[in-house]
Amino acid sequence: MQFLWKSTSHFNLANLFTMVNITCGLLATYFITQNNFFVAIILAWIGGAFDIFDGKIARRYSLSNEFGIQLDSFADFLSFVLVPVFLIFQAVYSSMEGVILIVAALFSISYVIAGLRRLIHFNLNAEEGKVEKFFTGVPTPLGAILLWLVYLGNIYGILPGVAVIVLMGLIGWLLNSNVKVPHP
Repeated sequence: MQFLWKSTSHFNLANLFTMVNITCGLLATYFITQNNFFVAIILAWIGGAFDIFDGKIARRYSLSNEFGIQLDSFADFLSFVLVPVFLIFQAVYSSMEGVILIVAALFSISYVIAGLRRLIHFNLNAEEGKVEKFFTGVPTPLGAILLWLVYLGNIYGILPGVAVIVLMGLIGWLLNSNVKVPHP
């Protein structure tokens, strides 16, 4: 079990937490395909908790490594970019037709590309074990929370589908903006 505490191990404790996040993201995707949005959201939140703890464990026990940085970004892409976009597409946009559905699809693709760009940019500038005081741009987990709130606004009748599209575009833009967000 020494591998759990070695920074050179791909299966150290921090990376295992990240793998649980990936598992939650994959399961959430499955439940979205089954239109079981409640379970999908619960799994996404569990994945988010593991995302918080993987970084804390990596820093606390000096387990950070290049593999873990890449793995964490893959997990973030799955759980905090693809899952919320897929949820909104399935739950909100699936009832749309014609030009508005095409616009919704384009905004969804744009959000996915913005999230991927943000994560790649983060990886190119990340240093093992180092944490900045501020993020530049909205981090993908916060973007996912904002999309979740937009989804809730829609299912409770507060936000129409068109507003969901516009807000998805705005949040996607914020991912790569110069907005400063404090790092917890």
